[in-house]
Amino acid sequence: MTVARQYVTEARRIVVKVGSSSLTTASGGLDADRVDALVDVLAKVRSGGEKEIVLVSSGAIAAGLAPLGLARRPKDLARQQAAASVGQGLLVARYTASFARYGVRVGQVLLTTDDTSRRAHYRNAYRTLDQLLAMGAVPVVNENDTVATDEIRFGDNDRLAALVAHLVRADLLVLLSDVDGLYDGDPGKPGTSRIEEVRGPADLAGVEIGSAGRAGVGTGGMVTKVEAARIAAAAGVPVVLTSASRAADALAGRDTGTYFRRTGRRSADRLLWLAHASTPQGALTLDDGAVQAVVERRKSLLPAGIAAVDGEFTAGDPVELRDADGRAVARGLVNFDSKELPLLLGRSTRDLARELGPAYEREVVHRDDLVVLNP
Repeated sequence: MTVARQYVTEARRIVVKVGSSSLTTASGGLDADRVDALVDVLAKVRSGGEKEIVLVSSGAIAAGLAPLGLARRPKDLARQQAAASVGQGLLVARYTASFARYGVRVGQVLLTTDDTSRRAHYRNAYRTLDQLLAMGAVPVVNENDTVATDEIRFGDNDRLAALVAHLVRADLLVLLSDVDGLYDGDPGKPGTSRIEEVRGPADLAGVEIGSAGRAGVGTGGMVTKVEAARIAAAAGVPVVLTSASRAADALAGRDTGTYFRRTGRRSADRLLWLAHASTPQGALTLDDGAVQAVVERRKSLLPAGIAAVDGEFTAGDPVELRDADGRAVARGLVNFDSKELPLLLGRSTRDLARELGPAYEREVVHRDDLVVLNP
């Protein structure tokens, strides 16, 4: 076992993500044998009481296809939500029955980006997951596809898993799919080889990464998995990417799949969600001085540094902060409605408080609610 893989065996709180193709048949129904095989592995890992498992599971939409008479995953959001509504119950029922064989309870947790980018909702999500683990249950997390709109969707459960791993302060993220790791080309072609370890972005330079899965029942592919691994690794969580059939080997620290080393340290929790899970509802264009203050000196954004306002948003919404060339330099939660801001631009908070009242003597975006993009 390599030194890097030793982190796998030492991990105490583990997030495991499994894709639709690993749980369902080609026609879209749940494959009970596949679900049971995965649960067998996870139950064994946590049987000693020293390890905790959070399961991020795709498959709700795929599981609902066959019962609704759908031959393939629909493209329109309404029918996806209908399939998710039917399939989510089937998916959790299958997990409940399968884990019950080991005397383990499961708890369903459905999330949207709106639940996790806002401060109060974020705290609630953490408390729920942490309490489930403390009570010995296995949280089964999925995107709330039945109500999520295009504007508030994670888009794929790989990214959701990376963010959940950071949210619950996991020691390891394991991404399971129908491919046994990341290859330096198309794994179906001769001459390609598995990449055993990724130490940083430079190791992926020039690597051809496929964009679609094999089974056609999910939304992800290798691109989303590598991006999820990058997000988690940058947030201080190592990642193993492999196939569901090799989950036991992966969790035992054996040489399977691709291991992504940690490339960063944990940041303030909500800032990771803000950077990777929020959808900006508008944009603020900053002058050069404000860009420097926000990006280089990590200061709050004041009205005096804003040159223009775009879009419609309300206080508490995520907005993009741009430089004079239109390049996004940061993202933050705004403290004013878009209709209020034009009257405040270029003015000092002292003058605004004197004219409009003390409620206006505050930052447009506080530094605690702001994340710099690609610094």
